[in-house]
Amino acid sequence: MAAEIKFEDLGLIEYAKAWKYQETCQQQVINSKNTPGSVDYNRVLFCEHPHVYTLGKSGQQENLLINPEFLQSIGATFFKIDRGGDITYHGPGQLVGYPIINLELFGIGVKTYIHNLEESIIETLKDFGIISSRLPGSTGVWLDAEKQGFSRKICAIGVKISRYVTMHGFALNVNPDLNYFTYINPCGFVDKGVTSMEKELGKKADMEEVKRRFRFHFNRFFKVKNP
Repeated sequence: MAAEIKFEDLGLIEYAKAWKYQETCQQQVINSKNTPGSVDYNRVLFCEHPHVYTLGKSGQQENLLINPEFLQSIGATFFKIDRGGDITYHGPGQLVGYPIINLELFGIGVKTYIHNLEESIIETLKDFGIISSRLPGSTGVWLDAEKQGFSRKICAIGVKISRYVTMHGFALNVNPDLNYFTYINPCGFVDKGVTSMEKELGKKADMEEVKRRFRFHFNRFFKVKNP
């Protein structure tokens, strides 16, 4: 089933402000489900955040390896949030995407939604010459996923679903400062690395082109009417 999705770029935005906006957008979509002829509020939010660590509802706080004083000294904040997954980092140079869509409208379940989101990232990276894949038993997108000692994560995924309407989403490392990942066990892993498009390419990636390519592949996998 094809549907329309609006893409909205919020630029650099504080995490708490973006979280509140997501909740507002999600409620709009939920309300529209029960209102015949209402406006279609399905959308994908693009943004970047100032340095912040977020811990999912199933995460362990000990995966944040620094104390509040050090957290403040590196200009970062910390939030416990309502998505799935463990701890992750967001910061400038990272493309964060928050799809807020009615899965029933697209005729898919949560498993297919996550698969399509991962596939959209995998194909976006391929456009830049970066070959990536999934790691069995883990969400997100990885490089050299099954090579012991070489696997490294390039995109984290964590979502929340309410009445089949999504929020939260993905964080693709385009050109972030990877040093900030050394202060956590990313996604709870202690034996796997983290990478970025910049690190793999040996140069900065064009953020606007990354957004453009992701939008193309997202529209393709979700059969959106406005590609």
